[in-house]
Amino acid sequence: MSTVPPSRSRTIWLRDTLARSRKDAVSSSVMTGICDNYLGAFAVSLRASLSQMGWLLAAPQLAGAVFQLLSVWLCPRFSRRRAIVTGVVLQALSVLGMAVIALLRPPDAVTWLILLAIVYQASANFVQPQWRGWMGSVVPPRRRGAFFAGRTRLTMITSFTVFAGGGVLLGIFQRYELAWACFGGLFLLATAGRAASAWQLRRMHDPDHSGSAGAISFSATLGRIREAFHDKTFCQYSLFIAGMQSAVAISAPFFSVYMLRDLHYSYWQFAANTGIAILTQFFTLSTWGRICDRWGNRWVMVTSSLLIPVVPALWLVSSDFYYLLVVQVLSGLAWGGFTLSTANYLYDLRPPRADFASYAAVQAALGAVGIFAGALFGGYLATALPDMVLWLPECWQPLHSVVLIFLVSALLRLAIVAWFIPRSVELRVRQRPDLLQVVYRISRFTPGAGIVLDWLTVTRKRRD
Repeated sequence: MSTVPPSRSRTIWLRDTLARSRKDAVSSSVMTGICDNYLGAFAVSLRASLSQMGWLLAAPQLAGAVFQLLSVWLCPRFSRRRAIVTGVVLQALSVLGMAVIALLRPPDAVTWLILLAIVYQASANFVQPQWRGWMGSVVPPRRRGAFFAGRTRLTMITSFTVFAGGGVLLGIFQRYELAWACFGGLFLLATAGRAASAWQLRRMHDPDHSGSAGAISFSATLGRIREAFHDKTFCQYSLFIAGMQSAVAISAPFFSVYMLRDLHYSYWQFAANTGIAILTQFFTLSTWGRICDRWGNRWVMVTSSLLIPVVPALWLVSSDFYYLLVVQVLSGLAWGGFTLSTANYLYDLRPPRADFASYAAVQAALGAVGIFAGALFGGYLATALPDMVLWLPECWQPLHSVVLIFLVSALLRLAIVAWFIPRSVELRVRQRPDLLQVVYRISRFTPGAGIVLDWLTVTRKRRD
């Protein structure tokens, strides 16, 4: 009786698993291209109040941070693949619920949308750490760069195509006052994409079924957090990033409101405004990377940080559609440099033998708390500003009070940058590990934050 050599058997399941991972990238990107970009627009179509728009950003972010920590503590004690598939299925069900809301438009629709957005974000963050570990144990070190570069291209192309197509369809349906039906169809498409993603993940091979070796106790996690904050530079950097995310969150939920409700943009204009910032950021990432290599991450971080406060302030100058497209190009340019340089800075910042994942987790948790606080404060300002504006001289009163939130966000961003720049230092650029021990990938893009970089921490197994 003949047997298949172990090396050939591994080649078979590895080829199948990597192929299914690419299909998962395409399927899941259908969902993110819709949900990550049109959730705010959908809330506006449901006539969400300004306070509810703040909660729509704040509550899911905080839930996501909590569930990411729960994933790190709990999932290693169970089947990793089963935990991931369960989280993905829950996320698909939350998107299906959004489709039901769009089609039936029940009472308290916005409240239900916020609750479903919490499930959506919590499921995504619950899956994320386990997916990193799974891919790190599956993809051979010599193929990681090429594999994740190709997977990222598939993700971006699919997400942006779906996003752009959604804007065109919404614009067409809007003419016949059927935007609600289009939103329902888009969310059903997103559900189908995530369901297909769950099927591909279920069929992929996991060489480490239990993952119990990676279990981390609660006390050990707290110890890592305390260790991280003993580093003064890391502490200042973390407060800077969290503060910046908080200041951005003050205004982020209200750009959709301003464009769709106050300026009466069509959905295709809304998609064009958002899309041009995303494209600018995507196409300038490689250029910013070369500048980081030549001039250092601090130089890029400081330069882009000085541009970021300018962007929301420019929205006060004019409401012309083409002018705001130019503003969004500047936004994409600034956020491209900021996103890449701060990710690199964090990598170079950590001590040589420290766990990069722990440092990244601390930063992500602080950022989530900052976004939560900023979005709630923005919601409060949005409800209070109409009355406060009446105290201003008539010549100073803006046509739309929501733009004053952009000004508050700009001033806070500037204050945070002014605090951090004198304290920032140029770090020694650390030699990257063999064949991308830390792999940066583009995980998603959103109207408020543009492209969001993620990192995959992997280690080469020792050969006995």
